[in-house]
Amino acid sequence: MRTLKQHQFGEVTAYRLGYAPVGNPFMTVCVYVVKDLFIDTGQSHMRQSVLALGARHHISAALLTHHHEDHSGNAAALKNRFQIPVMAHRLTIEKLGQPYRIFPYQHWIWGKTAPVCLDFFPENGFSHGNLRFEMIHAPGHSKDHCVFLESSRGWLFSGDLYLGSRIKFFRADERITDQIASLKKVLTYDFDALFCSHNPVPENGKAHLARKLQFLEDFYGNVADCACQGLNETEIMQTLGLKEEHLVKVICFGNVSMKNMVRSVMASLGPH
Repeated sequence: MRTLKQHQFGEVTAYRLGYAPVGNPFMTVCVYVVKDLFIDTGQSHMRQSVLALGARHHISAALLTHHHEDHSGNAAALKNRFQIPVMAHRLTIEKLGQPYRIFPYQHWIWGKTAPVCLDFFPENGFSHGNLRFEMIHAPGHSKDHCVFLESSRGWLFSGDLYLGSRIKFFRADERITDQIASLKKVLTYDFDALFCSHNPVPENGKAHLARKLQFLEDFYGNVADCACQGLNETEIMQTLGLKEEHLVKVICFGNVSMKNMVRSVMASLGPH
């Protein structure tokens, strides 16, 4: 099943895209459109829908927050079909410049991203009509993860920096210390609308992002305290009452789990 729902947030249009070979989509993702500019490009399983949106909005450029397949899946198709610049951070450009391996669940839920020659986001920002976007490197979810700020409108296109005030799992390659640092950095900027790729918060977005930071800092402190007492990963989860989303863990072959959050804290502490 393929799903596409439109949401309007003033000048910003969000298209929520979902795909599943059977039944309802396991996960959806938002592609944001401002005038004729796209922020992220959705999963390749939704390519025909995204290309149709590109034609409808007369797309002239796109920005990528990071390389993950639900964000970059149609970058090559849009760039080639409409002959437009698709701009990203240097690390995203390097990652998407050649094929890379993904897990079976990523093939199933999103589809593979085709290699593409991306364009560098301008160092002094990107002007688009009367709008100006600033790219802020915010790693942790991935090494190349960035957010885009339009300060005159108070918009933050946050990719996967937010997701929710409380989260239940990490990918194996996520780094909690980097995420905490990125959240602190982004919170020094002024914005109100938090255009998260999975959970948009059109008002009071900065307060929501601050709650995410507090949650991660508390989580880090609690796990670190347990680790310093000599507890292992399983004991820490039991002591803190942390529950695993077993369906998610099984579908993702363990690449996504609550235990990965615990492991990220312990890895940052070093050997005991």
